[in-house]
Amino acid sequence: MYTSIESLVALTQERGHPLWQVVLEEEMALSGAGRDQVLEGLAQRYRVMEASAHRALEEALPTAGNLITGLSKTHHAYASNPNSLCGPFLNRVMAMALSGSEVNASMGKICAAPTAGSCGILPAVLVGLRERDNLTLEQVLEGLLVAGGIGAVITRNATVAGAEGGCQAECGVAAAMAGAAAVHLQGGTTLQVVSAVSLALMNAMGLVCDPVAGLVQVPCAQRNASQAVNALLSADLALGGMVSIIPADQVIDSMYQVGKLLPGQLRETAQGGIAATAQGKRIYNQLFHPEALE
Repeated sequence: MYTSIESLVALTQERGHPLWQVVLEEEMALSGAGRDQVLEGLAQRYRVMEASAHRALEEALPTAGNLITGLSKTHHAYASNPNSLCGPFLNRVMAMALSGSEVNASMGKICAAPTAGSCGILPAVLVGLRERDNLTLEQVLEGLLVAGGIGAVITRNATVAGAEGGCQAECGVAAAMAGAAAVHLQGGTTLQVVSAVSLALMNAMGLVCDPVAGLVQVPCAQRNASQAVNALLSADLALGGMVSIIPADQVIDSMYQVGKLLPGQLRETAQGGIAATAQGKRIYNQLFHPEALE
């Protein structure tokens, strides 16, 4: 069983198999499930991802305080603007990432990959690329296996909990997983997959977790959109030939150490960052202590 990015890459070289296949083989060995059973489980999860990425594009969903209600629908409409700065594809990916967050905040069904707070990132990238490039389900599941292998290593050696490592551990890790999947789906090499992981994590290094009113809405939804873009730009940097000068395992360890250095106020407690602004506190009181505003 691989326990690091380095050992995962070594297995691909020893077996002469692509990264996704090694992850599949290891999952089969670990779970005792057959190939078809593992792939069907992944397909079920992908269908949940696809549904959550689409659901709020046309329908505003009710959320506590309506803090992010309708954000996906509004941005989806904007995505068709040919003069947008990021273009239709990136803006649709952003809208789908926002949709995942909106579905989560409305108590809808999502796939935590790796967490509920970051649930919009990987689906938006996978669904966005599938739609743009007419990918088959089998190809998308290969990407999902690549993402899962990366996520498994990070979960083992660091953290994906905002309460432990800040938002870099949630949305940053989701971006690394999605970036890895994107490189694979574009035909990239194993080295390029690993570089995308490093770049995405470096781009999110130090990102704090400061949910307004303690709700997984603001700035969580906006960070789902931004980190979906981080995943794609990190993938493009890697595909363009950029190699991370810091090995991925060392970047993962660094992310974990940075998370430990973050004060408690910046780790999901809603006591720092934008949650501690005057408006952030006002929203908290409006939702939970309206008598304080009288």
